[in-house]
Amino acid sequence: MKLYSIMIFYKNETEKKVRTFKTAFDLTSFSFFQRGSVKEFMEFTGKLLVERAAIPARVTVKEQEYYCHTYVRSDGLSGVCVTDAEYQSRVAFTMLGKVLDDFILKIQPSQWNSIEQEKDCMYTTLNEHLTKWQNPSQADAMTRVQEEVEETKVVLHDTIQSILHRGEKLDDMVKASESLSEQSKMFYTQAKKMNRCCNWA
Repeated sequence: MKLYSIMIFYKNETEKKVRTFKTAFDLTSFSFFQRGSVKEFMEFTGKLLVERAAIPARVTVKEQEYYCHTYVRSDGLSGVCVTDAEYQSRVAFTMLGKVLDDFILKIQPSQWNSIEQEKDCMYTTLNEHLTKWQNPSQADAMTRVQEEVEETKVVLHDTIQSILHRGEKLDDMVKASESLSEQSKMFYTQAKKMNRCCNWA
């Protein structure tokens, strides 16, 4: 059971824009040289999922052995986590709910519009949440108490491609992305050819 990342975004419907508030990653299972590109792709994918999700929504997207769980609240605050197949979606959504509740306690909604980039966000406990929710038995015990999780429908998609608009191609979006470095774009192309890690993006 592995939790690779937790990311917090804000989906502002009036601006039609998704902003990254805070991210935390555990990429120790990837080689040192892959980590930068994997991190960029996880954030790129998370942002894309929040962008395409309704408000409110819970969506799980499966891409090979990776699962991206996306929780968009009615106020636009959103959480995304990337896990392996063993990490139960019930646990993932409960964890995202708790993380977003904690975020609101520390960063008031009145402050959200002033956060343009991740460095502007003063939320400091996301790495602690990432560490705490790595432990399956501890996480599962906490979620058993939390069975009254909101009854929002969870939509499962088989691949990232299935959430794209008709005629859109992930390859084209990766090429056009300004948030991905040239190195990450090259990494994506090579990984796709080799059909290896990071193909969830």
